[in-house]
Amino acid sequence: MDYEIAAPRAGALVESLRGFGYSTGAAIADLVDNSISAGARNIWLDCRFDGPSSCIALLDDGVGMTEPELRNAMILGARNPRDARGSEDLGRFGLGLKTASFSQCRCLTVASRRNGVTTVRRWDLDYIANSPGDEWRLLMGPRPGSGHLLGALDEQSSGTVVVWEALDRITAGMLAGDRRSEDAFFQVIEHVERHLAMVFHQFLDGKDPVRLFINGRRIKAWDPFIRSHPATEATPAEVIPAADGGVELQGFVLPHKDQLSEQDALKGGGTQGWAAQQGFYVYRGGRLLVAGGWLGLGTPRPWTMEEPFRLARLRVEFGNRSDATWDIDVKKSTARPPRQLRLRMTALAEIVRGKARDVFAHRGSYGKRESVTDLEATWLTGSASTTARYRINRRHPLVAAALETPADRATIEAALQLIELSVPVERIWLDTAERGEVSDRAVVAEAPPELADIGRSLVAHWTGRLGMTSDEARRRLLSTDPFHSYPALVEGLVMNANVTKAGQ
Repeated sequence: MDYEIAAPRAGALVESLRGFGYSTGAAIADLVDNSISAGARNIWLDCRFDGPSSCIALLDDGVGMTEPELRNAMILGARNPRDARGSEDLGRFGLGLKTASFSQCRCLTVASRRNGVTTVRRWDLDYIANSPGDEWRLLMGPRPGSGHLLGALDEQSSGTVVVWEALDRITAGMLAGDRRSEDAFFQVIEHVERHLAMVFHQFLDGKDPVRLFINGRRIKAWDPFIRSHPATEATPAEVIPAADGGVELQGFVLPHKDQLSEQDALKGGGTQGWAAQQGFYVYRGGRLLVAGGWLGLGTPRPWTMEEPFRLARLRVEFGNRSDATWDIDVKKSTARPPRQLRLRMTALAEIVRGKARDVFAHRGSYGKRESVTDLEATWLTGSASTTARYRINRRHPLVAAALETPADRATIEAALQLIELSVPVERIWLDTAERGEVSDRAVVAEAPPELADIGRSLVAHWTGRLGMTSDEARRRLLSTDPFHSYPALVEGLVMNANVTKAGQ
């Protein structure tokens, strides 16, 4: 068969490869993938600011590479994605090291050490652009004046260091010695830290964790499912077998913000905020690929990110044998569920979304909290035509007590109706969408002082005017919104009422 060689032009192709759309965090995560695949237990990320001369270096203590192995690793497309890989190999296309690095810098240097022997190779995009013949010239040494960046490797028997220089995509417009430029640079690094804490959280936790450092500070794992909190609900893990190793599914309903400390509530929102972090979390070999979103699933139409379902998160795990099935992209940032799993994933998500909506609506009083029979809610919901309607519960003990006075009944009833007709529903939803939470509801981990005053009046009214016993008053208050959320407060109110009554 007749043919001719149509080799790509080196300069043009490498510039095109810079447009894959990596964020800095995603690009560095690709480097961490290689370190973990090489068996590294410690990974150090060193980020130095010096304006246009800034650099980022990643050092690991993995097995390292021989000279032929390093040369092969620097070739674009060095491995066929169809080739079988070890179960712990986080790579796929043989492109990640190069495309991730090119997306952020114009000079990529890799030095690797095995059995005490160090080998260095470098891609310099400016050199390629200016070299005669437009050849793929892989340089055999560090950039002039940059040898010191590889020095830490000499202290190890094995390992690899990856150095990025000429960080044009990160430091564009930044000046050395300029405080604003330095702050902007390290703001990028903060985003990188949060991204790595999320993507590799399953490696950073556990009995034998990988230790990942950024400028000497150890990165702490971010668990998207808040599994350590007692109010988190989890469905049983479900394994669906398949020829490529199958998949494991599990749903989580996270605690409402009112059940979390301020710090935990802020942390639980992740890098994007609570509403944007809902949905499926897709893992490949323990490494997070997709952090939230509904993957195009949903009935009768694909689900979107909505406030009532902000507490719903689902874990999806599979091995690297399933890459083709899930259509994993080069950046390892997207995945598409195979047709044979869509129905089961949708069914589980519907269950989790329903529970999450209940927790959201009841502000944490749903789920693992002991259930209350015949709870007297402050607000009742109904419908008028196609719109929801909200009414104040006339049977709520405090409202009922106010309506007992005949002289004031008409005025109080008119005030209640006015409040019902002017509930700022649209304003509430707008504030929730813009700020992520409505904070004016006094249901928090610790009961506010004014709630104790209200409860004290109710207990006195019931045990005095209505002749209830202490036990009856306790049960009545525990079935009243929002006192049912504060059993310790109720016990204290009833106990104090008994002491007061005994002293009279």
